[in-house]
Amino acid sequence: MIDPALLRENPDVVKRSQIARGSSPDTVDAAIVAEAARRESLSAFENLRAEQNSFGKIVAKAPKEEKPALVAEAKILAARVKDAQAIANAAEDAYRSAIDAIQNIVIDGVPAGGEENFVTIRTVGTIPTFDFEPRDHLAIGEKLGAIDMDRGAKVSGARFYFLKGVGARLEIALMNYALDTALKNDFTPMITPTLVRPEIMAGTGFLGQHSDEIYHLEEDDLYLVGTSEVALAGYHQKEIIELPDGALKYAGWSTCYRREAGSHGKDTRGIIRVHQFNKLEMFVYTTPERAEAEHERLLALEEQMLTSLGLAYRVIDVAAGDLGSSAARKFDTEAWVPTQNAYRELTSTSNCTTYQARRLDVRYRPEEGGKTQPVATLNGTLATTRWLVALLETHQREDGSVVVPEPLRPYLGGQDILEPIA
Repeated sequence: MIDPALLRENPDVVKRSQIARGSSPDTVDAAIVAEAARRESLSAFENLRAEQNSFGKIVAKAPKEEKPALVAEAKILAARVKDAQAIANAAEDAYRSAIDAIQNIVIDGVPAGGEENFVTIRTVGTIPTFDFEPRDHLAIGEKLGAIDMDRGAKVSGARFYFLKGVGARLEIALMNYALDTALKNDFTPMITPTLVRPEIMAGTGFLGQHSDEIYHLEEDDLYLVGTSEVALAGYHQKEIIELPDGALKYAGWSTCYRREAGSHGKDTRGIIRVHQFNKLEMFVYTTPERAEAEHERLLALEEQMLTSLGLAYRVIDVAAGDLGSSAARKFDTEAWVPTQNAYRELTSTSNCTTYQARRLDVRYRPEEGGKTQPVATLNGTLATTRWLVALLETHQREDGSVVVPEPLRPYLGGQDILEPIA
């Protein structure tokens, strides 16, 4: 959630952020009213409880003959305290709901508007050209014996698939290359749970406007994650953590699940938009002052991966209305997909400032003996299954074979060409 002090002291800043996102500024007024009601009811409860404590001492010291009347009066006071506590609890719940409806405050410079209002920061690399008619990634994958959509649909339904043979090996190679990149940059590797409790999913901000994208197991009241960010954000829930050298960095490898609600008819061919995929996600806890610098570092690592694999891409500054509730700024890196004649998102990195940490109660102590403060959290994708789309299409040859980018060859036993099967 946002900083309550900001809501009280600078409500106009919060309103401007909501408007930039395309959300109603009325949520800010509602939260201000809810906080005032919360403060008033809490004060009334605490005053009554103090009165009850004082009266209890009077009853304890009273002569025997006066006690029955005093005890009866104490019971009435106790009932009033109980009612006041119920009112205060309800006001607290109403306040929490109201402030949770406010999305993170966008950072200055983030473009206003919706999905189409992004700003291109830079384009990198040469868009590939071919002296033959290029195949799309699925046609290439089928020639290589690497992707089987038909049997994926037979076993699990639409938007499921099998990676097999060199397809499975290529994804594992990609993920291991990403993991080694993370290790060289001081990330601690993690294999994370893919089922999480509701409070963890809600704490990361994923049960808001995109909740229809999430698989929910009702009988167990657990959610399947769409990114290991969720588990990594919850890893230090309700803890006061140390930040060695100013940041705590994890790299979470997990299978991810997304319902792809509302995507009927979109990207139905191949593995661009699927229900299950693998991903290596970087996650950073840091001080609020260092968050923007850490954001640039995560973006640089993503670009390093893309460049090393010979992919042409662009970096975009995502518009406020397309950020999601937790992000204050998000950069997407989109690789060129030749048969679509378009850039498609491969990675994103988000600066969530203290929004998730406040909801999950993750804090640090700026100085020994000092008051604890919420940390800032950031995330960024270092590799995911979708990368295979750009890799296969960019590095294809006329006979259906694919050149393996040099950094991946050690993970494939030195293999430099993926050959079509008979």
